Amino acid sequence: MLTAIKEAVSFIREKIKDTPEKAIILGTGLGKIVEHLEVDCVIAYETIPHFPVSTVEGHAGKLISGTLGSTRVLVMQGRFHFYEGYTMEEVIFPIRVMKFLGIKTLVVSNAAGGMNPEFKIGDMMVINDHINLMPNPLIGPHDPQFGARFPDMSQTYHPLLLQKARDIAGEMGIQIREGCYIGVTGPTLETPKEYEYLRIIGGDAVGMSTIPEVTAAHQMGISVFAISVITDLGVPGKIQKLTHSDVIDAAEKTAPRLTSLILKMITG
Repeated sequence: MLTAIKEAVSFIREKIKDTPEKAIILGTGLGKIVEHLEVDCVIAYETIPHFPVSTVEGHAGKLISGTLGSTRVLVMQGRFHFYEGYTMEEVIFPIRVMKFLGIKTLVVSNAAGGMNPEFKIGDMMVINDHINLMPNPLIGPHDPQFGARFPDMSQTYHPLLLQKARDIAGEMGIQIREGCYIGVTGPTLETPKEYEYLRIIGGDAVGMSTIPEVTAAHQMGISVFAISVITDLGVPGKIQKLTHSDVIDAAEKTAPRLTSLILKMITG
């Protein structure tokens, strides 16, 4: 894997201007932030050696290099999921590449179903903890260049970034929620009893991404901030039949507020 990572890093470095220190992964329907980016390079995933390819609607499949204000950033417009048939090693491959490119801070967004009865569709939930119900992405042979074999996960979501989000939201008058994100394999959406179970074990929101990426980033010493857009509700009495298009539509309606928050998180 290390050889493949270095080949991908070498390819990307030849394309981008300078080494970015911050990266953003944009989830379903949340690609609007690139409209604020001063772009210097767009790289299709399929051209990067060993990179997976996005197969899900709402994931553009582009690696974009540019600046937000004076901050150099790398943006993944679209991500990879275990349910697409990729191995966990493939899912976290871009995160390994980011580390070797010099990324120090990772901002991750996703669309999620809300189980907290106080949530409503369109809410933004800052992730302050998670429960992983997917295969652990660190299973397998270990390379010390990736970090500890048994990484401590007690502060996976960086406390200073969490406080920064609270402060920015307060200054901008944007309401944010906080809570625990549960990661499941998908691709089926949850049954009512599954929602009930996930709430009982401590979840506020559920989705099919983020935790593998966050786990790999945290192992390698990258500071992580993650946020979910609540696109549907798994609350008794509020569960409705849902399609992927509904998820995309709900995420896009929240995109302006999310974009404003992330811009401040990156440049502030």
